[in-house]
Parts: sequence; C-alpha cells; structure tokens
Amino acid sequence: MSTDELAPGDAREIGPSLYDQLRADPIAPPDALLEESYAFRGDDDIPYTVYTSTDYAEREFDLMWSRTWQWACHIDHLSEAGDYYVYDVGPHSALIVRGADGQIRAFYNACMHRGTQLKPPGTCGFSNTLRCPFHGWEWKLDGSFNERPGAWDFPHVTDDSHRLPEMSVDVWEGFVFVNFDPNAESLLDYLGVMPRHWADWGLADRYIETFVRKRLPCNWKAAAEAFLEAYHVRETHSTGELGDEVTTAYDIFEPNVSRFIHTTGLNSPLRNPPRTEQELLARTTMRRGVDTPEMPEGARARDVIADMVKEAMSARTGHDYSDVSQSMTLDSIQYFVFPNMFFFPGLQLPMVYRFVPDPESVDHSYFDLLMMRPRPADKKAPPPPQVINIDIDESYSVAEGLGRLGRVYDEDTSNMAAQTRGFRSSAKRGQTLGNYQEVRARHLQERVRDYAGPWPAP
Repeated sequence: MSTDELAPGDAREIGPSLYDQLRADPIAPPDALLEESYAFRGDDDIPYTVYTSTDYAEREFDLMWSRTWQWACHIDHLSEAGDYYVYDVGPHSALIVRGADGQIRAFYNACMHRGTQLKPPGTCGFSNTLRCPFHGWEWKLDGSFNERPGAWDFPHVTDDSHRLPEMSVDVWEGFVFVNFDPNAESLLDYLGVMPRHWADWGLADRYIETFVRKRLPCNWKAAAEAFLEAYHVRETHSTGELGDEVTTAYDIFEPNVSRFIHTTGLNSPLRNPPRTEQELLARTTMRRGVDTPEMPEGARARDVIADMVKEAMSARTGHDYSDVSQSMTLDSIQYFVFPNMFFFPGLQLPMVYRFVPDPESVDHSYFDLLMMRPRPADKKAPPPPQVINIDIDESYSVAEGLGRLGRVYDEDTSNMAAQTRGFRSSAKRGQTLGNYQEVRARHLQERVRDYAGPWPAP
C-alpha cells in the first residue's frame, strides 16, 4: 500500500518494525519496551513565534514553569544534614535542604523579611542554618525561626507567621524534584508510566560521573526537540550519506511522557546490499579503537557487541550484567518527561538531560548533561563532580568524561544557531512536522500550550 493510501500517521519506514527487531533478540527485552502507544496528533504547522516571542516566554515562566515538576538535583548533592542546593528556572528559585532529621525540604528561596534570596542562584554547599545576608534573619534547616535581630521592633512577626514556606518536593530514582505550585499533584501521578516502566532498571543505583552545562544559541524548546527524534541522524551525523539508520519507534504516554527507542548493531532496511555481520562488528570496534574479533559462524554482530559491553561494565563495576537484554545494553532508549527532562535507562548510554530557558534571552538556553554510571558493587561512589561549563562556541570534547560522545553532541547542537536565525527569516511562518518521527516535538509543543495558552500568532 502506498503512503497516499494510508491514514495520517500510519506510514512507517520499510522493513521490520523496531518491536519485531527487539523480539528477535536472544535475551528478551523488558515488557515496557514492547509497550506501544502512538496516535496521530494532527499535522498543522506550529508557528515559529513559540520560539521567538518574549511574551510567550513570560507566559511559560508564569503559567508553566511555576506549575510543573522538574528535577532540581541528585540525592547525592544532599548526602548530609545541612547540605543545600539552589535550583533556578527563570524568576523561580528553590532552596533544597537536608535537615537535621534527615528529611529533604524545599523552600522558596527568599527571606521573609524583605525578600532577599537566602542563597545565591545556582549554588550548592553546606550550611548549619539558613541566614539572610542582608539583615541576618535566620531559620533552622526545617524552616522554623532561629533568630531575627531587633525582634523588639517586630511585634507583628511570630514564629508561625514568618516560617519559611515550603514547596512540593519529592525523590524519584535518586533525583530530587520540586514544584513551585502549592497545589501540585503528586510527583508519582505526574510521572505517569515512569515508575512502572523503570521499576527494575536501577536508576537510583547510579551516580553522576560527569556533569556538563552547555549554553546553546536557541530557545529551550528548539534545543529539547533536537533530541526528541532520530530523523536528523542521517544528515547531522552522517554528512548526508546513507549510514546505518534503523527503524526507530516513537511513543506518547499521556499526559507527560514520551519515548523513542533507536537500535544499535543492526542493518538499515534502506541499505542494499546490507552489511555483513563482520562489517557491522568492525564499524563498532573501529569507533572504540579495539581489535575486531572474528565473528563465529551464524552469530549476530549485535549480540557480540552487547557481550563486549557487558563484560567491560562488569569488570568496571563488579556487577554481573550477563542477563541484561541486548536492547537494555546497547540501544538508545530515551524517555522524556515534560517539560524538560530526558532519562536513558541503557547500560551503554546512561544519560540524563535537562533543558532550561535563559531568563534574559528567548534565543538562548542551557543544556545540562549528566553521565550516570552504576555504583560499584561496594556502593562506594565518588561525590557529585563539579559542573563543567561550556560556552556556545566551545566543544563538548573539553569534558573528558564524555569521551567519543563529545563529537556527537557537537554535531547535535551544530544547527541550532542557524535554526534560530531561520525562525525569523523564513517566509513560511511555521514548522512542518512528520506525523510519526516528529510526534514527540508536537507533543511537547501541545503540552506547553496546555499551560501557557494559545500559541502566539505567526
């Protein structure tokens, strides 16, 4: 049947589906990876003003960022009583603290006297109390009053009336989430399928090995969308030549979660003739700078590559990964949680992303990239690393912890400045999205609209 005869959204790339490919693996993938959830969401253009309008950006800050759950830090940042972390998004600032009782609390980062922020933006550290640097008003780590100089002049202030207001805070899989909305739904409800899908994937047993923050020359939504699809791989990562693209699956789990799965170590259905299994293996070992073993007769490169990765990770961590599926070992499995969070459960690609708007420029944003590694068998992981700040014109390769992925991320963000300029110079005033391969970008834009209101006019 031709594409013209299919209903919108039903067309797929030639060849076996990704789910067929996963079912062919010797070690069955987790059931969650075989759970399909796609529906056509329309094909109207999305106006470029969603990226360029400063008024719309303000509506996002006022109506969306103030009401959605966002991961602020990792639990390892708050390992001891008195540890604190400041999370900022636009005008909103959360001060997250571990109290003397071991409980993690989040406070609005402002003094109850004259509004001064108690801790500077983007900082973390240790403090016995929460003391305002302006006049010295001071609170205990649980938000109760500790001291207010000149209390005689404030008979109208009581311990109860000026206790630090708490905001919603919760922990999921080692990440500390906050929500600035006092009437926020629970984090578990907000996360939808995530707790069920991730129940056995051990994200909480990982630590941050590398933390990179890159300034990007584009709106935060354009930055996030660049990582929501694999449609760009052929051009952005392969100089326009046919590479080893394989079928990618895209799913939307309403209301806040979407996912893609992109396989590794298989032939592209577009390649004719296909590569031999030995050639597929050689391409991987060449990138890794290791010798290529001779493929056993009848073996698949995907299985040999997976075994190589599992053996290397077992030697590194002391854990046994022999029962981990080929998909969970190799594939790019990426879950997105609205508005700005990406989580990868795979053994080889253990990343977590976050995209944060620049409050001063609608044309700029920040990309927080974490490499998460399994904790050693003795559970003794290093403390969280210092953030590596990378400016717009700097390469990700300055972060040694990214290894060969540094070049890949350079390619991923190489088009962003040109896209930002194109938003304003284009005669056509909106973007046209693929019905299937770019459905996650449409889902993101629709969810923003649900909070911020109608898209601005083109």
